[in-house]
Amino acid sequence: MTNITSSEAHLVRRLGLFDTTMIVMGGIIGSGIFINPYVVAQQVPSTILILAAWAFGGLIALAGAFIYAELSSQTSTSGGQYVYLRDAFHPGLAFVYGWALLLVTQSGGMAAVAVTFAKYVCSLGRMEANDNVAALLATIVLVVLTIINCLGVRAGSTTQNLFMILKLIAIAALVAFGLTVTGAGAGAPASTIARSTSSPPGIWNSLTAFGAALIPVQFAYGGWQTSCFVAGEVREPRKNLPRGLLLGVLGVIVVYLSVNFVCVHALGPQGLGQTRTPASAVMRLALGENGARIIAVGIAVSTVGFLSQSMLTAPRVYFAMAEDGLFFSSLAKLNRARVPAFAITLQGAFAIVITLSGRYEQILNYVISVDVIFFALTAATVFVFRRRRKTDLPLPDAGPDRTASSARTFRVPGHPFTTLFFIIACAGVAFSTLYRYPHNSLIGLGIMLTGVPAYLFWRVR
Repeated sequence: MTNITSSEAHLVRRLGLFDTTMIVMGGIIGSGIFINPYVVAQQVPSTILILAAWAFGGLIALAGAFIYAELSSQTSTSGGQYVYLRDAFHPGLAFVYGWALLLVTQSGGMAAVAVTFAKYVCSLGRMEANDNVAALLATIVLVVLTIINCLGVRAGSTTQNLFMILKLIAIAALVAFGLTVTGAGAGAPASTIARSTSSPPGIWNSLTAFGAALIPVQFAYGGWQTSCFVAGEVREPRKNLPRGLLLGVLGVIVVYLSVNFVCVHALGPQGLGQTRTPASAVMRLALGENGARIIAVGIAVSTVGFLSQSMLTAPRVYFAMAEDGLFFSSLAKLNRARVPAFAITLQGAFAIVITLSGRYEQILNYVISVDVIFFALTAATVFVFRRRRKTDLPLPDAGPDRTASSARTFRVPGHPFTTLFFIIACAGVAFSTLYRYPHNSLIGLGIMLTGVPAYLFWRVR
């Protein structure tokens, strides 16, 4: 297959508003919403506090969506956060972000989700879900999705849209059947019971418990920012990306609050904190073992949808890095379908290596501490770009008519308060993560900082 560089051809703009919205929602909704509610309930075993944690997490995500809507409205190139950090601060910081994305945040998350998919498939087929079988099935699904996305952005987007719609149908079934269960606190089967933990009384402990509850919430809400990676393949990106971001995040907030309300309604706050598989427990109460199997299918579909979205979006960051001469030059080449096939293959290969290594759970523990740092830094770029507008300095991809380009940009409502709220919230989650899980957080930061010598190497090359 002949490959051509981006100087000879460009990424094709084939994604519309619906595709963008589905990419936003698909990047957020994985397997977390089916499992994480019990983790939150263990930290804050109260109906009001459980729903408050998910609502507050939704506000953080919405504030972030506003920020990324403004940033995405002023550039039409692929790369998302990489481009914003590069143009606002320094190419070195942007490189470290892309480096961490490949080594930790994206590849580790994809490996963990792929294994989750494999385990649910094994349970549906009544197969023994040992590590070798799970790793094999996870590898197969990653290879298939890599091939599909190399066939073109439309093939990858259509696959992602299909699984996203199936995912929403599964969640709608969970909510609908969950509302029919009236025995709140009925509990889950004995095999799913886990010891519930509660924080000692006191304002400080209550605050740290709520902060700890926000860690899994923030993880479950993460992913909306990846839609900006594919800006170079979105039609009218300065209009469709901001709209897709806001519509997608608002849709996910509704979905997440609905799922958590149903879980608390069916199991009670204490019962929710005692079951590691809340979605299965709710469906089991509503429809028996058939209900548990139905939601298992839904979770398997949801994981594939997340993997499809990840394979579609993240490689565009490595593509942008290579275009800047900061990564392997082959990653900046497009195949005949006008997609960065080498970058897509690299992403799939890293996810497969982590899957086969069996270290995906450890790597996943390092994700949050790294992610929220770059969220906060990216939000800070809004201040930089707004100051440049006032002083007539170049904006990213502004083009020759900078004034007209500036006039068309989406603006964060309530800035600077909205932006500062998001930055402070990210700092709070980072502090909670470091306070509760210092070992994992420091390892994550250490892996991230290995990007500094890597950047210096590529810069010298």
